[in-house]
Amino acid sequence: MTNADVAVPEAIPPGAPVQLTTRDRTVIAVLLVSTFVVILNETIMSVALPVLMDDLQVEASVGQWLTAGFLLTMSVIIPITGYLIRRVATRRLYGVAMALFSAGTLVAALAPGFGVLLAARVVQASGTAIMLPLLMTAVMTLVPPTRRGAVMGNISIVISVAPAIGPTVSGLVLSVLGWRFLFWIVLPIALVTLVLGLRRLTDLGESISTPIDLWSVVLSVLGFGGLVYGLSNIGQQAGNPLTPATWSAFVVGTIGLAAFLTRQIVLQRTDRALLDLRTFGSRTFTVATVMMMLMMGTLLGMIVLLPIYMQNVLGMEPLAIGLVLLPGGLLMGLLGPVVGRLYDRFGARKLLVPGTVVTSAALWFTTLFDATSPVLLVLVFHLLLSVGLAFVFTPLFTAGLGAVPPHLYSYGSAVFGTTQQLAGAAGVALLVSVLSVRAAEVATAGVSVIEQTAAGMHTAFLVAACLSPIAIIGAFLIRPPAQDEAPPAH
Repeated sequence: MTNADVAVPEAIPPGAPVQLTTRDRTVIAVLLVSTFVVILNETIMSVALPVLMDDLQVEASVGQWLTAGFLLTMSVIIPITGYLIRRVATRRLYGVAMALFSAGTLVAALAPGFGVLLAARVVQASGTAIMLPLLMTAVMTLVPPTRRGAVMGNISIVISVAPAIGPTVSGLVLSVLGWRFLFWIVLPIALVTLVLGLRRLTDLGESISTPIDLWSVVLSVLGFGGLVYGLSNIGQQAGNPLTPATWSAFVVGTIGLAAFLTRQIVLQRTDRALLDLRTFGSRTFTVATVMMMLMMGTLLGMIVLLPIYMQNVLGMEPLAIGLVLLPGGLLMGLLGPVVGRLYDRFGARKLLVPGTVVTSAALWFTTLFDATSPVLLVLVFHLLLSVGLAFVFTPLFTAGLGAVPPHLYSYGSAVFGTTQQLAGAAGVALLVSVLSVRAAEVATAGVSVIEQTAAGMHTAFLVAACLSPIAIIGAFLIRPPAQDEAPPAH
């Protein structure tokens, strides 16, 4: 099959209307609501894990698989989404994704034991992995370039507010009801969006009939799954991270990833790649991907560290922790549309430079935290971090995906999603390992556990701060679209 056979959205001619049609607005709105639900589900479990492990009588080393299993499934499914979006009708793919998520949510609510609950989380993750790449591809396909910043700004509301309110909702529910109600609350929303989507969604373009390359699927599972598993092991077993299982996972993951990338380079010549790597022909896309990995790794690492710091050092309750983190997430969501409109007017670089500077300043601010820091300092930091990230994520998504050819949008979305999973696992692994190693170094008879944890936190925060200037350098490398025309895919 040649590139001429690929269904590619037509270029927008000069003078074409820049307003979305009612149909396009409906498609994006349905996908936005559905994505909000599945992202909310990811963070709603964070506060519930200790309660859930106590109720099911499992150790932390076992209970962590509810998170690790979800992350592993996401890392395996997302690389395939670029292929699925181009070859499966939009309405059908949406139906499969939300049906999987809804079924997993129902089974989780009814789970009689840990094994069934873990299986349900894997099913949930299978549906979740499809939604964000599907939403991004729909926006890039339907929205004219002059309006993409504003629409991506609305998407950032979903991406930022859903994770922000997840711990708060979880704390509220757990203070009154049991952990199963976390799933019972999400289930009806998921079912309504499933029915609404099947009634209102229409297909985007034409599907391409090409058989899937099974070897690519196997190598993707071994490569991405192995690396994420190894990174997750480091984060979850920071006291003894370099176990034989961890080393084995890294070896399998590295070999599998190398073989996967090699095979994709060969297959993309005939448009049969599972994950088309020609997206990296654009410098802006490549730089945006690296910056997104750095920002996501730092963000998720901090999301893990902050609750530990507030609970184990400052002695705060789970509900109070959720309430402290809520304003930052809401602020990031409120800034989303503003940043989107600014992007349409000024472009990416003029937003990314101040955004990365503010993000770096916020991370350096955490080095002031100690065992007696007031909660107000944590709140100020989180608000500052949220402002910085609000000016980073929307420009990176929009400029990065806008720099690739239209028929590679789905692959660009899949690359962003896949690298974010790897970066998230790496960020958590790095910062939690630094925390544990430093806490163990200062452990003496005269040092309390709180002081040990505070010392470990300080070092972990310092590492995150030292990495942040890399993003500032990257911000200056993002070019306007006219200067970064992606090469034709031949």
